[in-house]
Order: sequence, then C-alpha cells, then structure tokens
Amino acid sequence: MLPEFGHGSSSATDRRLNALFRHLSSSSSPMNCRDSISASPTSGFQNDSVFSHVVRGPEDPILGVTVAYNKDPSPNKLNLGVGAYRTEEGKPLVLNVVRKAEQQLVNDRSRIKEYLPIVGLAEFNKLSAKLIFGADSPAIRENRITTVQCLSGTGSLRVGAEFLAKHYHQRTIYIPLPTWGNHTKIFNLAGLSVKSYRYYDPATRGLNFQGLLEDLGSAPSGAIVLLHACAHNPTGVDPTLDQWEQIRQLMRSKRLLPFFDSAYQGFASGSLDADAQSVRMFVADGGECLAAQSYAKNMGLYGERVGALSIVCKTADVASRVESQLKLVIRPMYSNPPIHGASIVAAILRDRNLYNEWTIELKAMADRIISMRHQLSDALRARNTPGDWSHIIKQIGMFTFTGLNSKQVAFMTKEYHIYMTSDGRISMAGLSSKTVPHLADAIHAAVTRVV
Repeated sequence: MLPEFGHGSSSATDRRLNALFRHLSSSSSPMNCRDSISASPTSGFQNDSVFSHVVRGPEDPILGVTVAYNKDPSPNKLNLGVGAYRTEEGKPLVLNVVRKAEQQLVNDRSRIKEYLPIVGLAEFNKLSAKLIFGADSPAIRENRITTVQCLSGTGSLRVGAEFLAKHYHQRTIYIPLPTWGNHTKIFNLAGLSVKSYRYYDPATRGLNFQGLLEDLGSAPSGAIVLLHACAHNPTGVDPTLDQWEQIRQLMRSKRLLPFFDSAYQGFASGSLDADAQSVRMFVADGGECLAAQSYAKNMGLYGERVGALSIVCKTADVASRVESQLKLVIRPMYSNPPIHGASIVAAILRDRNLYNEWTIELKAMADRIISMRHQLSDALRARNTPGDWSHIIKQIGMFTFTGLNSKQVAFMTKEYHIYMTSDGRISMAGLSSKTVPHLADAIHAAVTRVV
C-alpha cells in the first residue's frame, strides 16, 4: 500500500507527489529493473562496454622487443633492440656530470616549481641553439633562429610537423628509406603527406647516393626533406662531407626545406662539432631550415624527455612571428614543457667545467661503441663467417644495420635468446666484451643455417 502525502490534504501539491511516488514505485519492478540494466551503456557487464569494439593494438616494433626480452627466463638473453646506452657490465648509465648538475639543483633552495613559459626554459633554448649551430653562428647573432623546448626528439619533430602543416605551402615531406619507425607516424598524424627517398643500398650496406640525388631531384619544388644530422637510424650510414655539400646544393636549387633530426650529436664520432657539420653547412648559406634536438642519448637523459626545436629564418622579424605560432601549437598540445631535465642541460652547458667533463664522458661512450664495432668485426672474421662484414666498422653511431633478414633474426631469438628488430638492426651500445662472442656465434649460425 502506498503512503499518502499530506494526510487527507487535497492540495494540488499533494496530488502531484502521490502520482510521482506511484510512478517511481511501478518503474522499480523486477522486469523494469532488468530492462534498465541491459539498456545501460555503462553497466558493469564486460560485453556491454562502450569500448567493446576496440581491438588490441600491436606492440611497438622497437619497444616490443624489450617486452619479449623481459619475458624470456634465459640467463644468456641479450637485448640489442632499444637504443639506450649500456655500460660494459650491461647496466644503464647516469653520467657523473648529470649527477653533479642535479645535486646543484637540489642544493639551490631558491629554485621553484612554477610553470615554465610555453616555449620552455629560456637559458636552455639559447644554449641548445649554440650547441647545434655553433656559438659563432651568424644566424644566432642576427636573431634569425627561434628555439622552443620540447619533449625530447619525438616532441620536437611533432611540434615542427604541426607548424609546417599549418603554415607551410608544401604539405609533402620526404623521409629516407629506411628511417626511424616513428617518423612516418609523427608526420602523418600532423597532417603531412609522407613520401620516401632512396638512402640505403642493401647490396653494399652503404649509402645509395645516386638514388638519393635522383629522388630529391625529382621531388616537387618546396617539398620538406627529413635529414638525419648524423648517425642515421637504423642504418648507421652517413654521407661524407662532400656528399653533404652536393645534397645541400641540390636542395637549395630545388628550394627544398631541410628538417634535421639531430638525436646523436657527439654520440656518433665523440665530437659535438663534427656531428653538427651537416646542420651548420645548411645554416651557413643563409637559407632556412628546421632542427629537432634530443638530449636522450648524448646526456643519457632518456626518461627526462628533453629536446628542442629550432627554426632558422631569413630575418629576426620572421623568426619572432614563427615563435608566436609555435606557441599556439604547443599550448593546446601539452601547455608547457617540464622544468627538471632542461635545468640539468642548462647547468651543464653554461658551466665550463661541467661542459668539459660532459665532453669527456660523451667521447668515452662513443669510443666504447666504436670498440664494440671492431670487436664484433674481429669475432666474425675469426669464425670465418660467410660474407663481407666490413660495414660494421664503416657504419657509425648507436646502431648497425647488420643485413640479417627477418628469418635469421627470428632464428637468433629462438636459438640464442638475442633480441633485435626484425630488420636486423642491432644497438651496438647494448654490447659488451663479454657478450660479443655470443652474438658472433649467433650471427655465424644464422647466416650458415638460415637463408
């Protein structure tokens, strides 16, 4: 029996309340409850999820290697997939100079945790531009460069791509074949049309320079061209300085816009200046270009996500207007960048003693990688492994493009517990004197037993 409101009152308000109560009571019957639950898109039943149509995405081809490696219980397993430096003992490395800079920051009680400006830490931006373009760069003196702090190399590329998609007349970017797997996704999602130009020659395991010139020569005037500043990923194959000059002349004659990805400055040869020569060559002619920098490798700041995007313009006024538009790209993307990693970089780059210590540690990392190249080459020669393996020494930087095919890679993973990307790229930084023989045995078995 339903309660009556108002205890005999015949007011209109009481009648409405009574009617509402009877309606609610009838709608809460078991049948209606079941109907209500089954119709709810947010009910607790798994099959009724509004996201039930979502399919499982594939593992990232590079980071997925580490996922598979971590699941392998073998004590002899070896991860040569991800591009992160390891010591001779196979451990991650935090540079001593980074620890010193961090300690300085911790001891400075005046430091605060306020938001940075949209473009990031001003001192970091100024010093990053000097590092890649040279302290005596005319473009810096004439204020023709705008530099904004970004989320490492990936974020720098994405911000640059978003800017170009909005403000550049050509929406096509040419990337080398092959290139880092993330490049295509970054530029596509930013709204650019991605095409490729020939770069690597599988027959020589070197540069297909003639193919590169032909493809860039046939590109439409004004097209954007992605260039690896040094230590090309994944091949480890770089043009010579003479070849860079020919590339520069061709691109300027075709009014192609260079977009440099500089992820390994100082990490390739051990010299910060030598590894920036390609970029400086294009800035010296007075033309415009973009450059994305990352401090993940050369300072070991992988997880701090520290990078910068610089755009070299014709005049200071244009550079100022470009920066104003970069702010409009960054603000709705991530608002402003984090402060800690950029402060570490700025502390090292501003202090002469810390800077000199950094260059010594940086060269030690580069030299160890070069040493691993020679040790692996010697080990394969000692085993009389079929084929010419001289490219291991000729290539430069963190990676070697071995020339192994996907079947051989799968064999090495199954039989020797060695993990690498399916295209045969190995991270030389993941090797040590102890693990070189194991890798050499695996390569020898793969090329002699698997076609």
